[in-house]
This record gives sequence, structure tokens and C-alpha cells, in this order.
Amino acid sequence: MNLSKVDNIIQDYKGNPSSLVMILQDIQEELNYLPEPVLNHVAGKLSLSVGHVCSVATFYSSFSLEERGKNVIRVCDGTACHLRGANLLKDEIVRALNISEGQTTEDKLFTLEVVACLGACALAPVMTVNKKYYGQVTREKLLATLEKYRQKDSCVLSEPNDSKKTD
Repeated sequence: MNLSKVDNIIQDYKGNPSSLVMILQDIQEELNYLPEPVLNHVAGKLSLSVGHVCSVATFYSSFSLEERGKNVIRVCDGTACHLRGANLLKDEIVRALNISEGQTTEDKLFTLEVVACLGACALAPVMTVNKKYYGQVTREKLLATLEKYRQKDSCVLSEPNDSKKTD
């Protein structure tokens, strides 16, 4: 594993151990999760115990120690969303992607997480894909959104092949 990006992030915070949470956030933003070798590396670079770094990484629910998909879907299950069908929304995602809560699709394109609140109760039921909010989500909106992300990622994957075509 190339740790140069991790080292650059640590350097951005001048190797300050009190910046651990922010460093871990930036690393997760870069890698999409916090692998064990990276946590060990961060501990060494910040002169902290591995146990301390791991306890911080496991304390906050926003951190993931398991590899996640390129697109992280979060379904809100707060009171407003729950009353307006968040469970049905989650069930439809489970069916459409053939994964359970907390799992990642085999192609590493999607991960499903259910969270207590996304802070957009007036738009219930709400979900996010990465950092984009989707409100008043119906089955149709959900399926269209999943297809949009599939198409977006398949276009990115197919561009190199398209450039090899000759007239």
C-alpha cells in the first residue's frame, strides 16, 4: 500500500496528534475507508499508540474500517423518515442491489448504510449518495437514482475502451 498520500495528509496537519480526528477524516475521504495498515502508520507518525488510534476510529460511526463502495448510500431512519417509509426504501435498495445493510456490492460500486438522522426531516424519506441529498424518495426515484450512478460509473469505466476504437 502506497502511504505517500497518508503522509501528505499528516503533514498538512504538521503531524499534530491533536488533529487525529481530522487526519482520519481526510484519509477516509481519500481512501474511502481506514485500513488497518494505515491506522498503524498514522499511530507511528503521530507517536500515538495503535490502540488509541483504533479507539478513535471505532468510536465515531462516520469512520469505516471496512472497504466501502465507490458510492455510499445512507438511508435516514429518523422518526420523520421512518414514519414516511424509510424501511420500505431500505428494503427496495436491499432488493435492487442484492446486499444487506452495512454491505458492499460485489462490484464495489455501492455500500448501504442506515443512519439515525440526516437532518432533512422536511424531505422525508431522505437518503444520500455520497454527499448528495435525495428527498421525498419514492421507489421510482430510488431506482432512477441507482441507475444514474451505475451509468455514471460505467461511462467512466468504458472511456478507455472507447479511446482505442478506430474509424
